[in-house]
Amino acid sequence: MCDSASLRERLRTQRPVDWDQLPDFSLYMDQVLSYMDRQVIRFDEDDGLTAAMVNNYTKSGLVPRAEGKKYSREHLAYLTVICVLKRVMSTRDMDLLIREELQGDRPVRDGYAAFCDSLDKALNITAGEMESRPGGQEDLADAAIHFALLSYAAGVASSRYVTMLRQRSAQGENAAGKKAKKEREANA
Repeated sequence: MCDSASLRERLRTQRPVDWDQLPDFSLYMDQVLSYMDRQVIRFDEDDGLTAAMVNNYTKSGLVPRAEGKKYSREHLAYLTVICVLKRVMSTRDMDLLIREELQGDRPVRDGYAAFCDSLDKALNITAGEMESRPGGQEDLADAAIHFALLSYAAGVASSRYVTMLRQRSAQGENAAGKKAKKEREANA
């Protein structure tokens, strides 16, 4: 069992490694799964990454295809992001956000660094919130409700931003379609 002090300590200290600390050599699936256990905060075996999950994320396009049966630093970055976000959003929304963050010429390295920076801030905020709350066993329900409500509020904001991104994307696709149609008509 994890008490409040040890949870707060993990929130303050356990982070995914920086890009430069990700292995710069390829890993096989079992090595990836073992590595990912260290990248995210976990408390039981039921919420770990599985080979089937990796395959599904690859099939859906969330993660680039492996090079043969080997996974690179880029794959580990994608999987780290997914392992964190899957707890709070749908695969469809993760796909949109990953595509938005890596659009254009932005390297995966930079997107991963931005993600890690945001995660660091969120974990520190949560640990700080824990410090301001009573820590006794009798306060567990109040604390759980408090953090559930913070999660709800952040989820509402995230959901709205995702909706706005979808609308922007749809408008961009409509504008591109209209432009292409005008070009076809002009060339006809």
